Amino acid sequence: MGAVKELHDTALRPERAYLVGVRDEDVRSAEAESLVKELASLGETLGIEVAGSVTVPLRVKTAALLLGSGKADEIVAAAKAADADSIIFDRPISPVQQRNWEKLSGLSVYDRAELIIKIFASRAHTKEASLQVELAQLKYLLPRLSHSYEELHRQRGGRYGTKGSGEQKIELDRREISDRIQLLEEELLGIRKNRAVQRRRRERISMPRAAIVGYTNAGKSSILNVITLADVFAEDKLFATLDPTTRRLVTKAGVVLLTDTVGFVRNLPHGLVEAFKATLEEAADADLLVHVLDAADEESEVQYETTRKVLSEIGADTSHSVIVYNKVDKVEEKSVLEFLARRHPGAVFCSAKTGEGLDALKEAINAALSAGDSELLLRIPQSQYALVSLLYREATVLSEEHEEGTVLVRGKVPERLLSRLKEFIVEA
Repeated sequence: MGAVKELHDTALRPERAYLVGVRDEDVRSAEAESLVKELASLGETLGIEVAGSVTVPLRVKTAALLLGSGKADEIVAAAKAADADSIIFDRPISPVQQRNWEKLSGLSVYDRAELIIKIFASRAHTKEASLQVELAQLKYLLPRLSHSYEELHRQRGGRYGTKGSGEQKIELDRREISDRIQLLEEELLGIRKNRAVQRRRRERISMPRAAIVGYTNAGKSSILNVITLADVFAEDKLFATLDPTTRRLVTKAGVVLLTDTVGFVRNLPHGLVEAFKATLEEAADADLLVHVLDAADEESEVQYETTRKVLSEIGADTSHSVIVYNKVDKVEEKSVLEFLARRHPGAVFCSAKTGEGLDALKEAINAALSAGDSELLLRIPQSQYALVSLLYREATVLSEEHEEGTVLVRGKVPERLLSRLKEFIVEA
């Protein structure tokens, strides 16, 4: 009976992975160690236990194994000694290298890109997110098709794939996968068109739009929840949010549409960036970016640059941003916050958990959105008083006077309203 129980426990145990980082002339030792640490966090998000890790120098790349055969033998021996089920590389490995490593080790072998895709698959809760993840999976899978037939027999629990997809996608032949990719791209194009229609409707309402962006697990959803009194899913895990969620934020000057977006991570697979373009467009089209950083994370500046790089790739204006350091409640040394304040003058420091600094964040968002406002005197007919109401909602009204069937309004008017009001301008 004991032997049967032992086998049962082994079958259900979490995957144990041996992590391999690589340093070379492009990735120095400190960065390589940091990336392996992040790789461990990514694995833990899927319930993977770290059996051990190593960072190895790469002087000459080899087509067969990426590393030299001697170093490969050392890694395999270390992974087996640590009772690992898999080896995960922080550096991309080709389909050929993946197959060779699995033949050499007898273990499951994959890289950071595949791990992140698996995480996104486990996080996809809506139809749109599921389609986006499936597209990224299939594009990653296509050159690895022969490897996947072997992997199919080792799958436990069907974790790889969006809900309802299971193993049948892996059994599709190359032509069927290509056809499926084309179908998914067409469906996602339709979603992007629908989003464009929704954005045009929001633009007609003339409400300013801000997007919360930042590295994964910086606390973006938590901030959205507390400052808009929303109930967006927030969890202390990587990639808790995949779908954009828009809520109304009420400030002293009016209402702002505030959108939460998917988090970023270093070396995000290109296929995922492409697949999530429909989602990331919310950031690209925003009037303001609210860039959230984790004040307690010593890698926050690297994460900041990573996020800015991806945002630039999708055409977002990163120059019009409010920098927000969240989780200040986790920072024990005041000198750390002083250093961060010097690094990003004007940054807002807050805690979504304790509420500290959230009023200052609202004021900063309002000030940033009002920075380009023009002070105007407008003469609006009483018959079009709805425009005066619009000014009270979307601008800053300084005075209002009534004379001879018209309303004289002086106020600070956002640029986005000027085209609707230009015929009523008396003086600028």
